[in-house]
Amino acid sequence: MPAGQQIRFCEAPDGVRIAYAVHGSGPPLLVSTCWLSHLQHDWDSPVWRHFLEDLGSFATVIRYDERGHGLSDWDVEDHSLEARVGDLEAVADDAGFERFALMAMSQGGPPAIAYTVRHPERVTRLLFYSSYAAALPDPTPEELELFHTFEQMIKVGFGRKDSAFRRVFTSLMIPGATEEQMSWLDELQRVSVSATTAYLARQQRAQANCIPLLAELDLPTLVLHGLEDQMNEFEMGRLLATHIDGARLVPLESRNHILLADEPAWPVFVAEVRGFLGRDEDLTGGDEGVALLSTREREVLGLAADGCGNEEIAAALHLSVRTVERHLHNVYAKLGVSGRSARAAAVARLART
Repeated sequence: MPAGQQIRFCEAPDGVRIAYAVHGSGPPLLVSTCWLSHLQHDWDSPVWRHFLEDLGSFATVIRYDERGHGLSDWDVEDHSLEARVGDLEAVADDAGFERFALMAMSQGGPPAIAYTVRHPERVTRLLFYSSYAAALPDPTPEELELFHTFEQMIKVGFGRKDSAFRRVFTSLMIPGATEEQMSWLDELQRVSVSATTAYLARQQRAQANCIPLLAELDLPTLVLHGLEDQMNEFEMGRLLATHIDGARLVPLESRNHILLADEPAWPVFVAEVRGFLGRDEDLTGGDEGVALLSTREREVLGLAADGCGNEEIAAALHLSVRTVERHLHNVYAKLGVSGRSARAAAVARLART
């Protein structure tokens, strides 16, 4: 497993508390969250473990639980695109990285697209994995009927103790999985979200259509999509690549919506993401990382260099101790240092600039 994740909380513009986690080392990669997640439950997952391990081996991964899900506030009714972009903005601001790569996973596509159009100066490069710009861009009557059928299954089946209804979605997401993996994903659906929220969120997500915004994107873009994805068909990925100038499409030989560790497509995915992010190496680590520190972070680190403890720094800058600790965590992540010697290493980097 990665060395350990730091779970933090921030507040969206409408007051909803959003949980996010940071782990790994390397250039910052912010993940626009997928449909189902639970930051702590995913950490020990036979379905997601390899994602966390492998991405964290070469990137500083920032991921969050969508509003109404996981460790974020559950009692939420607004799942509009605007609210979800606000969540992404809150996480990006609180995590402390001025610039970062942004990965849209599954239904995280529309908020990632809208965020990038609004904040092009923050996003260095854009990745899409099994994602889309619109869930129902031009649905046929049959597609609408199927969509509404799934809605009713969520409404009546997600909260049940038995997993019969949830297994339908599991079978679509990971048809090539073992029974252990399928059972875990069945349980994730139950513990990560209530049936009411899952139903409301799905209805409102279906209204988001960011296809008109794709022509405004002007940054390096990589689209990875399974050729036989059972949840979001390959055409959704092809549409992204054809509408974003210069985007590169990488078809993955897989039926799984969530790539599994033992399938041939997984090392292809890892190699593509690693190579794509490798161009952002100068965004963290080494003495270059000092240039990424905000004015407040430099003030905090400067006082630390003078030998001040966290309580003294908080008093001098009129901050809470918790805020000082958060600034220091952000400093350590940007400089690529960790462990007990992180403070001394960060101070040493500052002294060399």
